[in-house]
Amino acid sequence: MLDFLNAYENYLTKVKQASANTVFSYMRDIRQFSDWLAREEDRNVVDATELNIQNYLAYLQEQGKSGATVSRSLASLKNFYGYLISTGFLDSSPVTAQIHVERGEKKLPQILTGKEVELLLAQPACVDPKGFRDKAMLEVMYATGIRVSELIDLNVDDVNLELATIKCSGAKKTRAIPLYPAALKALRQYLKDVRGIMVMNPGEKALFVNINGARMSRQGFWKILKLYQAKANITKEITPHTLRHSFAVHLLENGADLGSVQELMGHSDISSTQMYAHMINQKIKSVYEKCHPKA
Repeated sequence: MLDFLNAYENYLTKVKQASANTVFSYMRDIRQFSDWLAREEDRNVVDATELNIQNYLAYLQEQGKSGATVSRSLASLKNFYGYLISTGFLDSSPVTAQIHVERGEKKLPQILTGKEVELLLAQPACVDPKGFRDKAMLEVMYATGIRVSELIDLNVDDVNLELATIKCSGAKKTRAIPLYPAALKALRQYLKDVRGIMVMNPGEKALFVNINGARMSRQGFWKILKLYQAKANITKEITPHTLRHSFAVHLLENGADLGSVQELMGHSDISSTQMYAHMINQKIKSVYEKCHPKA
């Protein structure tokens, strides 16, 4: 059974060239199903039946998982069994057309106000290397709207201080994103005075490093963000993606067109960007209903 999972993971990585995050998500869903199947049904994944799949989805729903999470798990399993069929391991898939999950209403992402962003960005105290690094990371994150995976994947060579841009290499294309003056200043200070102190290996390419001098991890940045959220007394639930969402909404609120925001965010489909325009329309409607005397 383990060989099937390893083979599929290798297929996703080498053949499909899926991103590390996609591979991680798919394999997590499949391994969670595999563990449940062995524990509850005494089966392995290649012997799963349609009833096993239905029971597992019901189990996820009983555990309080959202419709989107259950749908994603089903999609992961469907792709996995599709792979087993294509390679001759199976003749048919236990994920049949009769299995369907209601996704439910999509929850809109949390957005910070301009004041909350200012509060958050003001928290890192630039009195030691960690403070300068954290300030630069938060400023770059909000200045560019890049994904957390893109932030930690940045190398020193991706920064152009003269042009005030960073080069962000996504899954399908590379884009150059401008930096506003405060972000440029924070990044310049970090590169000039701090990074050299933190890096242990002179050949290290990573732009942002941890206290051990190695590339910052997603988990490391998450902890940094939660620390400054607490310091700023922001009660909203903030994730690394919150700054990305806020970046997009704030640009649109200030007159940016959808196409430009799509390009900056690296969306391949403009429908992903249109979600933010929908959020602004909802906000305007809410204000109207609350404030108009005839509403």
